[in-house]
Amino acid sequence: MKNILPYIPDRPSKPRTSGLTMVMDKGLSIREAEDFMSVGSEYTDYVKLGFGTSLITPGFEKKLKIYRKAGCIPYLGGTLFEAFIVRDMFNDYLKMIDELEIELVEVSDGSYEIEHRKKLEFINILAKRGTVISEVGSKKKDVVYTPEEWVAMMKTELNAGSSKVIAEARESGTIGIYNDDGSVNMPLVKAISDNVMLENVIWEAPQKAQQAWFIKHFGPNVNLGNIAPSEIIPLESLRLGLRGDTFFMFLPGELKK
Repeated sequence: MKNILPYIPDRPSKPRTSGLTMVMDKGLSIREAEDFMSVGSEYTDYVKLGFGTSLITPGFEKKLKIYRKAGCIPYLGGTLFEAFIVRDMFNDYLKMIDELEIELVEVSDGSYEIEHRKKLEFINILAKRGTVISEVGSKKKDVVYTPEEWVAMMKTELNAGSSKVIAEARESGTIGIYNDDGSVNMPLVKAISDNVMLENVIWEAPQKAQQAWFIKHFGPNVNLGNIAPSEIIPLESLRLGLRGDTFFMFLPGELKK
C-alpha cells in the first residue's frame, strides 16, 4: 500500500541487519500477542520479554511460538539474565534457554553490576551457542559512565561476540542516553555515533519524541528498541515520513513550501 506514494524511504526487508525495531512485551496475554503480530509482524524484528516477566506470564511458551511463527525473534529480558547471575546460576540459565530454544540472548548489567571482564566472558560463551546482544548503561541514576566509558564498553562487547549493543534508557526513557526530562543526552549520543558503527547500535527510544529525534538525525533505518506493541505502526509511520514529526523529511525541496 505504501508504494502508491513517491518519496517514501526504502526499508530493508526481513531478516534485516539495520532499521531494526525491538518491541517490549511486558506481559501481553496470548490473545494480545496474536493481535500484535496480526498488524506488527512485518515491522518488528525482535520481541523482548521484558525484565523477568517470562517467569510469571501465563502462556509464555505459547507466545514464543506465536512470535516465531510470525517471523519475529523473541528473547528474554536482560534483567532475568542478571537475576540468574546474582544467584550464581549461569549454568541453570544456559539450561533454561536451551530448553526454550532461545536463539537470541541479552547480556546486561543494568540492575546488578557485573565486573566488565566477567560480562565479556558471558558474552563470549553465549556467542558460541547463538546470537548475543548486550546492553550498555545502568538502570540506576547514581551510576553514571562518561561518554568515553560508554564507547569503550560497546567496542569491547562487540569484539567479545555481541552482534549489537543496546544503549540503555529503561522503559521510561529517562536514564542512560537521555536526561531526566526524556531529552537526548547529546554529548553521549554523539560520542557513541562517532565511534561505533550505527548498524551495531540499538537505541532504546520508548517515547515518540525520542524516536523522531533518532530518525531525523540518523535516518529511517536507525535501530530502535523498547517500543510498546501499540506503538509499532506509529513508529513505522515516523520512519516513512507518514506522521507530522517527519512529514517533510523525505520530500524534495520543491514540495517543502
